Amino acid sequence: MKGAAYLRRKLNVKRERVLLRYKYYDMKTGKLNLGRLVQPDMASRYNSVLGWCGKAVDSLADRLYFEGFDGDTLDVMSIFNANNPDVFFDSAILSALISSCCFVYISEGEDNIPHIQVIDGANATGIIDSTTGLLTEGYAVLDRDSDTDAVLMDAYFTTGQTVITDYVNRQEETFTNNAPAPLLVPIIYRPDAKRPFGHSRITRACMNLTNQARMTLTRADISAEFYSWPQRYVLGLSEDAEFNSANASMSSFLAFYRDEDGNAPTVGTFSQQSMEPHLSQFRLIASAFAGETGLTMDDLGFATENPQSAEAIKASHEILRLTARKAQRTFGSGFMNVGYLSACLRDDYAFSRRAIYELKPRWAPIFEPDAAQMSGIGDAAIKINQAVPGYFDKDNIEKLTGIIGAEPEETFDTASEDDMETPAGEDANG
Repeated sequence: MKGAAYLRRKLNVKRERVLLRYKYYDMKTGKLNLGRLVQPDMASRYNSVLGWCGKAVDSLADRLYFEGFDGDTLDVMSIFNANNPDVFFDSAILSALISSCCFVYISEGEDNIPHIQVIDGANATGIIDSTTGLLTEGYAVLDRDSDTDAVLMDAYFTTGQTVITDYVNRQEETFTNNAPAPLLVPIIYRPDAKRPFGHSRITRACMNLTNQARMTLTRADISAEFYSWPQRYVLGLSEDAEFNSANASMSSFLAFYRDEDGNAPTVGTFSQQSMEPHLSQFRLIASAFAGETGLTMDDLGFATENPQSAEAIKASHEILRLTARKAQRTFGSGFMNVGYLSACLRDDYAFSRRAIYELKPRWAPIFEPDAAQMSGIGDAAIKINQAVPGYFDKDNIEKLTGIIGAEPEETFDTASEDDMETPAGEDANG
């Protein structure tokens, strides 16, 4: 065991990078250094803000909708339903995409229903078991001072035990449980062998391209002042002549008089600056950002001339669809671990991990089908069922379209009057 002190130091090292990505998501990265040619006061006055990093995260998070589990023998979905699932799943997915992983803190709740809480990656860490995706020990900050950022309450998690320390009242409380792993579960985005805690959706390339785009916008704003009011010059103006540079910049008509020798000044205008270089550079950066995140130029504000069909839009987001599929697999595994440990805490029994082998996460379709696509799915299902009877059923169609079908009504066979048999020895009027 590494111990709580080691995990505190580990969290302090990782916390700065996580908070930096949250700043890019919230568009609070501060001022940029535009070089020696732009004065600091002018750079602060024309500081630009760009939300591309937030767009990259939200475009993926909004397409990930968790519906529940199939084969839920332990009834773990009831625990999520008691903990506001509409907020819990969206909050966990969004936090994991920003900071590469978030953590779910499981504790005892009311009426024997565990309480689950999402903690962002800047306030929790641990030692992970790469086989199961669970932690061997974990550490989380439960409360911080909003002014000094000092830790007011934290928790140290081990198998079967949670130690909560209150630094304000100088109290330490230990809670025991029968769960087979610490009650702090990571939800990870794109883990691998080298980085088991995953990768952030806001990569270094995204941050660099965002900075370049902001500098381009700021320089374009400064150049727009000269583009709107072309600079003029006067040659041969007398030294004792009254000249107001502000009025000359704003006025459309300038009046100059001859001097005592009868000489008149010469007025000219500098060539007007073009905004095209700034627009071309900004579009180039947007194209690079779209390639980095799997978005399209339409997503970044560069609208195409002709509106696309639903199939064309889906085809253009093929990279985003594959990224969402990968995220569904990793997030689904994390939600399964949360439900597994929550069921162990609820029933006060250490279930074997084989108890969740049949638990399958169920997600809504990444792209909602339109009427034409639904018609095509229906025709294909009919033809396939004719070749292989029963291959497509109500559940398969629901996974493809995301539409929950109505339950079939019970029908009763009723015999018509013509089919009723007349008893022997009686006529029809008998």
